[in-house]
Amino acid sequence: MDLVSNSRLERVLKSGRFAVTAELDAPDSANPDDVYKNALVLSEVCDAINATDAAGANCHMSSMGCCALLTRAGYEPILQVGCRDRNRIAIQGDLLGAAAMGVNTVLCITGDDVSNGDQPEAKRVFDFDSIQLLQVVRTMRDKGVLLSGRKLSTKPRFFIGAVENPFAPPYDWRPLRLAKKAQAGAEFIQTQYCFDMPRFKQFMQRVCDLGLDKRVYILAGVGPLRSFKGAEFMRDRVPGVWIPDDLMHRMEKTPKNKQTTEGKQICIEIIQQVREIAGVAGVHVMAYRQEEMVADIIQKAGLLPRKINQN
Repeated sequence: MDLVSNSRLERVLKSGRFAVTAELDAPDSANPDDVYKNALVLSEVCDAINATDAAGANCHMSSMGCCALLTRAGYEPILQVGCRDRNRIAIQGDLLGAAAMGVNTVLCITGDDVSNGDQPEAKRVFDFDSIQLLQVVRTMRDKGVLLSGRKLSTKPRFFIGAVENPFAPPYDWRPLRLAKKAQAGAEFIQTQYCFDMPRFKQFMQRVCDLGLDKRVYILAGVGPLRSFKGAEFMRDRVPGVWIPDDLMHRMEKTPKNKQTTEGKQICIEIIQQVREIAGVAGVHVMAYRQEEMVADIIQKAGLLPRKINQN
C-alpha cells in the first residue's frame, strides 16, 4: 500500500477492509475523563474517532482539545476543521499543531451556520468554504508551504476527508459536488445520516458512474434513533437530515419503552444494507450521547473483529 500518512483509517481503507468510524460528542466540560470515558467504548470497535467541532453551531470542548487528549491516550482521532469560526491564519496554525500532536486524519467541513445554534449572535468567519479548505490542507501536505508561500520545515502528513449529503436537494448536484471535493484533495468522505435507502442507492450509482468510488472512499453515515420524538426532532430541526415516513411510522407504532431498541435495530439493518451497495467503503456511526450503544450495533451488524496490522 502506498500511504500518504500514518493514519490507521487510511491503512484500513487501502487494505480493502470495510472501515468503521464513529463520532465522539465533545463534552460540555473541562474534565478530560469525560472524553476518555466516551472514547473507551468506541476505541475497540472503530478504526478512528471523530472529534466533533462545535457540532450544530453549539459550543462544546474543541475538536483540537479532544484530539490532544485522544492522542495522549493512544487513540486514533479525526480532527474536524470547520470554516465557520476561524480564519485562514488560525486554521493553518491549528493544522500544524494537530500534526505535531500526532493527529494523522483531518475532516474538512464548512460548519453549520450560527443561526442553527444556541448563540446565534456569534460572528461568522467563513474565510474558506470546505473545498478551499481541502486545497489548503493538500497544499500544506504535498507542497510543504503555507498560503503565504512560506516554506514549512516539516510538512504535515494528513489523510484528508470531507463530508457530503446525498439527501439535500438538488440531488443531481450532490455527486458533482463530491467530484469537486475529490479534485480539491478529499481522499475519504463521510456522509450525512443515511435513512433513505432508495435515495442513497441512486446517489451511489451516480458516484460509481462518474468513477468517484475509485478516487475517494465513501463512508455512509448511520446512527440509532433514540425515540419517535427524537426522530421528529432530527427530521424537523437538524439541518440536512431526512428520515422517510416509513421509518417514522415504524418508530411511532413501537411502544415508548421499546423505541430505543427499535431505533438501534433500524441502524443495524441500515448498516447491513449499505454494506451491499457498490462503492461503499465503510460506515460512520453517529450516536449522539449514545456512545455506549455503538459497540453493540457494530457487533450485531457483523462488523467485528476490527484488528488490523499496525505496521
